[in-house]
Amino acid sequence: MSSQNTAPHDRPRARGLGIPLDGTPGEWNAITDVPGVEVGHVTLIEGDDVRTGVTALLPRGRDGVGSACAAGWYSLNGNGEMTGTTWIEESGALSLPVALTNTHAVGTVHRGVIDWVAERHPGVAAQWLLPVVAETWDGYLNDINGPHVRTEHGVAALDAAATGPLAEGCVGGGTGMNCYGFKGGSGTASRIVTHGPDRYTVGALVQANFGQRRELTVAGVPMGRELLDDDPMGTGSRVPSGAGSVIVVVATDAPLLPGQCKALARRVPIGLGRTGTSGGHFSGDIFLAFSTANEGALNSTFPKGEATADTYDRMRFVPWGRMDPFYEAVVQAVEEAVLNALCAADAMTGRNGHRMPALPHARVRQLLRQ
Repeated sequence: MSSQNTAPHDRPRARGLGIPLDGTPGEWNAITDVPGVEVGHVTLIEGDDVRTGVTALLPRGRDGVGSACAAGWYSLNGNGEMTGTTWIEESGALSLPVALTNTHAVGTVHRGVIDWVAERHPGVAAQWLLPVVAETWDGYLNDINGPHVRTEHGVAALDAAATGPLAEGCVGGGTGMNCYGFKGGSGTASRIVTHGPDRYTVGALVQANFGQRRELTVAGVPMGRELLDDDPMGTGSRVPSGAGSVIVVVATDAPLLPGQCKALARRVPIGLGRTGTSGGHFSGDIFLAFSTANEGALNSTFPKGEATADTYDRMRFVPWGRMDPFYEAVVQAVEEAVLNALCAADAMTGRNGHRMPALPHARVRQLLRQ
């Protein structure tokens, strides 16, 4: 097991590869450019069969657990799982950590998140806990039915959470994932948005495990059909082409209403579509968006005494008619996060000798020039 935020890497990110992308990224071009957001990975690579892990995100950092963020979620295709969404739909609030892992480890990681909150924030755990745990399927490379992800791995991922640049590719929950018939995994990106005199950040974290090889599009260039050779999942595999799923978490420090966060989540498929996917049946595509502004406005507490004249909450928010730059930022950040996951991931061999090649950087550069 390894816990890390950053990792030395010989493979460049999308911009380092020369892929032309729109928009202005933040300092680290990561979801952690949003102030307060912390992310940690636990990577499990053991023997020939274990290729999995956990990625954990703290919306307000480790000291802000229990303080609600405005939030919304959206499912493009429900062939997947994201816990806690019924309460987000009801309350418009997210107050607990978010974790990403493989399909069969959701319950284990959910328990791990509860254990972490109960130990580190016992006051928060005195009420009910409905953390968000989401998944994608890594069963091509990983022994997904084995009990390899344990509750302590969820705890360790949260303990590893930090701000700053993030490791990408074969790390955390993305360790065993594939994307467009190449090795995929974890990816992130961010965009700066100005609103009058104010400057905000929109960041995306992607667990990319979706898409057919022939669909792949890079910076508007459809190149998947030029890269059909050496496609292990597309030639004789029992796994349906394009199966797997994609989870996207969008964060911003812009002041937004819960409905506006849901509107951001609904723009995620446009960013994914820029990379070529048509959203196949066997891919669970589920998205969460939250705003770290308006701290305290949506906290859920047991009522004490009678309501009085000042028993009200207030929220500041961007006018609906001014939301377009934030939608654009989501689309751009999601597209780049997927490409970062593809560019950063190394080739991998796993369960039963199954192998997945890495995105061929030299050929991508060549096709972009053409």
